[in-house]
Amino acid sequence: MAFLFKKFQEAVKVLAKSPTFARDGRHLQFEADMNRLFLYTSYNRLGKNADEADADEIIDMASKASLAEQQKQVQENIHEQISKFCTHMDGILLPDSKNGSGRPDKFSERNTAPRRSGLVLAVGGTATSDNPGTSVVETKPLKRFELSEKLKDFTGYTLEVEPSQIQHEDAGQGLYLDGEADVGSVIAIYPGVTYSPAYYRYIPGYPRVDLQNPYLITRYDGTVINAQPWGSGGETREIWDGSSIPEPRLNAEGGETGSDRVWKLLNKPLDGAKVGSKGEVLERRNPLAFAHFANHPAKDMAPNVMVCPYDFPLTEKNMRTYIPNISFGNGGEVKMKKLGSFWFKSWKSSSSVTDVPILKTLVLVATREISNEEILLNYRLSNLKRRPSWYTPVDEEEDRRRWS
Repeated sequence: MAFLFKKFQEAVKVLAKSPTFARDGRHLQFEADMNRLFLYTSYNRLGKNADEADADEIIDMASKASLAEQQKQVQENIHEQISKFCTHMDGILLPDSKNGSGRPDKFSERNTAPRRSGLVLAVGGTATSDNPGTSVVETKPLKRFELSEKLKDFTGYTLEVEPSQIQHEDAGQGLYLDGEADVGSVIAIYPGVTYSPAYYRYIPGYPRVDLQNPYLITRYDGTVINAQPWGSGGETREIWDGSSIPEPRLNAEGGETGSDRVWKLLNKPLDGAKVGSKGEVLERRNPLAFAHFANHPAKDMAPNVMVCPYDFPLTEKNMRTYIPNISFGNGGEVKMKKLGSFWFKSWKSSSSVTDVPILKTLVLVATREISNEEILLNYRLSNLKRRPSWYTPVDEEEDRRRWS
């Protein structure tokens, strides 16, 4: 497998320079990233019994397949891994008395009333349950660390949050892989509340949302995920509605800048009385829901994971509890058009509506074999803004293209 991986690594370098990617910077970088993810996740899917012919076929496909075809294959590769993860979690957590589907007979349940949403507290209004019949399936009373160790028996690795080895006062906690993971493996899931561009004005702290919150991440399609309310997870399976989001603050000095006033004038915060997040039954002990603790590599260090968009199909109801995300708003798609720095609603064509409802998430994928070490992710911070002192670009050109 080491020889085959070397071939894949060489293919990644060659394809990244392909003239087929010579379009606008942002789209170029997206295509290059998707191409790498196609190679890495397909390599992982080949498994230990892969031969050179299999590897050559995938490399050939990567050079010829369209972006849409590669995206579809990456989604299938990631979904297969997530599906296996969910099966392992069911096997560990659900009571021994099961029917043929692997679920407990008659679903032993306990009713749980949703709490008032922290999201609604942040924007005003009162939360009400959109799903009063929601209940939580009874699970084994395992502590989070016990569940994590049991998962490691199946996957060969789990995650730990410990002080980072990066020598910088702002490094804080870091994410570590305990065990061994192959290239192309899903290492972690980015948890929290997802916001489409239509709901940016509801992100706590808007418009300067990043001043007091380092746990925000943005997908290429503009979806923002806020992991701050998820924190370190919990010790139960429960109805989670995004509670524990702190009250929004203006800025570090407590005052409003001229930039803030301009943003508020052009994009007035919306009334959140009728908008929020419906509670979902989520497994708060999720051993993979720690992607937000991954640090950016220091100088002379290299990342060992990369972000990958994952559109979870909400029709997979048996897996839903293990996807640590909820959507802000009614969950419906609102098509937006970006003009400069601003997003505007636009009419949505019926042809753009997908048949399957999805939840837009992010996962971290290993770009090489990882063994008992800290997880490092290239943050790719925008070079259009002043970056923190600890940030050393991994590839300045990639940063520029990502935010062009």
